[in-house]
Amino acid sequence: MDQPPATPAVTRRTNSPFRKRGTPLPSADARRQGDISQLAYLRMGGRDPAIAFLNTDHDALGGRPLAIATASAEGYARVAGVIRAWTAPADAA
Repeated sequence: MDQPPATPAVTRRTNSPFRKRGTPLPSADARRQGDISQLAYLRMGGRDPAIAFLNTDHDALGGRPLAIATASAEGYARVAGVIRAWTAPADAA
């Protein structure tokens, strides 16, 4: 009737820099985020200008374009309109 000693819980250690944080984006939000990122990439001439635009506060939009576009369909439409109206600087050509 003797029980063996309890073994301590083993914590598994990984070297992965990726960790789950919170809950994933709802599918509609993730779709809007992907769509606005692709639109910015295609219209703004590549990755760097698109990332800079999407992650920088925009006064006319009232915040970060990526967050605004992801949050709602109306926000997506507002940000998409700004991207479509965007013209490349003359020195970028």
